[in-house]
Amino acid sequence: MKAIIIAAGLGKRISSNLSELPKALIQVNGVSIISRQISLFKKNGINEIIVITGPFKEKFPMMGVTYVHDEKFEEHDILGSLMEAREHICNDTIITYSDIIFEDSILKSILQANFDIGIAVDLDWKIGYENRKLHPISEAENILFDNSRNILEVRKNIQNSNLEVGEFLGIIKLSNNGCKLLLKKYNEIRNKNNGPFHDAKSVTKAYITDMVQELIESKIEVKPIFISGKWCEIDTTEDLERAKKIF
Repeated sequence: MKAIIIAAGLGKRISSNLSELPKALIQVNGVSIISRQISLFKKNGINEIIVITGPFKEKFPMMGVTYVHDEKFEEHDILGSLMEAREHICNDTIITYSDIIFEDSILKSILQANFDIGIAVDLDWKIGYENRKLHPISEAENILFDNSRNILEVRKNIQNSNLEVGEFLGIIKLSNNGCKLLLKKYNEIRNKNNGPFHDAKSVTKAYITDMVQELIESKIEVKPIFISGKWCEIDTTEDLERAKKIF
């Protein structure tokens, strides 16, 4: 098992004072987000860790990880940055955003899942948007389920539905076969798609959720990994203060 952390973004939405600090290095109670992730992965026996960097790559101090620098970070969003490390997307792999903190029980639930492609989902997600003014609920990366809890749709702001809706944590678990399916589909769309890609302007500017939606529409099975426990995304000053209280 390996972990790939996509850490090519900045923390501009949190504070103008952090405009030259990679978002993953923002500290919560004295420990950076990415240090927390790395420690948790290693605690659970995941010692092969790849960190994808963007601007200010020299600020990353962590040892014992493999760095992949996204030279085209200004042209990319999350999916484009992830694919700069595609040679590492093989065997059993966890892919995660670098701006989320989660407790050990959540990681254990993800590791126990036995799917080719599984995505972490919180069904109690709306609690995290109570009194959250700077990051409204409309920006949530939602997952829509049918009555059998099969995934129908993955995109932002699924609100008005009679069906069950969850939130994507920003964590994907892939088997070796799942890695192959993901890369094959990505190569197909990269070679033929020059325009908009789901909710993105282009493939290189796409989010992970756009890629997951492409898999679903291509009839490639993506399974939910339902989690419970403490986690939070850190995107604004409000989020940072909330994280300090939780962790």
